[in-house]
Amino acid sequence: MFFFYKKKYSIDSNGVVTRKSHSNIALIKYWGKHKNKIQIPLNSSISYSLGEVYTVTRLIYQKKKKRNLSVRVFFSGKEKTSFLPKILEFFNRISYYCSYLRDYNFIIETYNTFPHSSGIASSASSMSALALCIMEIEKKLVSSLKEDFFFKKASFLARLGSGSACRSIYPGLVVWGYHQSIKGSNNFYATPYPYKVHSIFTKIEDTILIIDDEPKKILSSKGHQLMHHHPYARERFKCANKNMNKLISILKIGDFQEFGELIEHEALTLHAMIMTSSPYFLWMKPNTLKVIHTVWDFRKQSKKNIYFTLDAGANVHLLYPVQEKTSILKWIYSDLFSYCKKIIESFCL
Repeated sequence: MFFFYKKKYSIDSNGVVTRKSHSNIALIKYWGKHKNKIQIPLNSSISYSLGEVYTVTRLIYQKKKKRNLSVRVFFSGKEKTSFLPKILEFFNRISYYCSYLRDYNFIIETYNTFPHSSGIASSASSMSALALCIMEIEKKLVSSLKEDFFFKKASFLARLGSGSACRSIYPGLVVWGYHQSIKGSNNFYATPYPYKVHSIFTKIEDTILIIDDEPKKILSSKGHQLMHHHPYARERFKCANKNMNKLISILKIGDFQEFGELIEHEALTLHAMIMTSSPYFLWMKPNTLKVIHTVWDFRKQSKKNIYFTLDAGANVHLLYPVQEKTSILKWIYSDLFSYCKKIIESFCL
């Protein structure tokens, strides 16, 4: 395997590394994984990383004699034993590619700038931040490690913790999953979008409306599994790949209206798959729908370029060009604030 070193590592004794990683919002959604493979997507996806929505992780490592996995996790200053099963599963998965993990005791100290497990891709930013920390350790152990390899392997490792985490390794537009029209795209790690992008898509605001800040009752990992026997799954994967081709053209020519209509279609398609799974469920809340209808009415009346997208949760991302920020942001606070618990002003990196 490309990311596996056969040479022995030169082990340092103790140390601390810190990395920050941003959450991301998918434009073309990834929903569904290959059944008998680890975190391999059934369709390609593309996302923006988000400026003000991130995780900071501090990883303390101390050399030990016994070769096993030893981890403690602290979130926002408090020890979180409930996080341990997922972290240990992640460490166990990646220890084949990072054998040095068994030579240390680890303490993970981490915090988010946004609510955890509420549908704003907290696992993406947290797992990517942790993967970057691990690669910082590897960089200390392997003096010949190149920058390109550093980020590719970080993305590869992050994917094994949370699929969409592999996209959070990079800023800007990032692709994950093989697509015949995107050079370098693959299922094992994410890559920066390689083609020309119109200037209007290089400065986009993302205002996030926190409709519900409670942890989701059904996590995304469970939702992905429901695609295995979903009656509409095959058509969804075809649709996602066709939409990726449309988006490639849109990003080049700079048609914001087509861009907005496509990302809204993708968001609603994602939730349609969720609502027609077996068992079926709803992540949208009543205020999610109120926001969507209010945005549609405002856009029709004002002719402003404001469009929504949703991840696997109730919260709403509003995307619009930075040139229209002043008037749109004023409208958001006056007309949408009553529908949500919090507003996060962010932007696409």
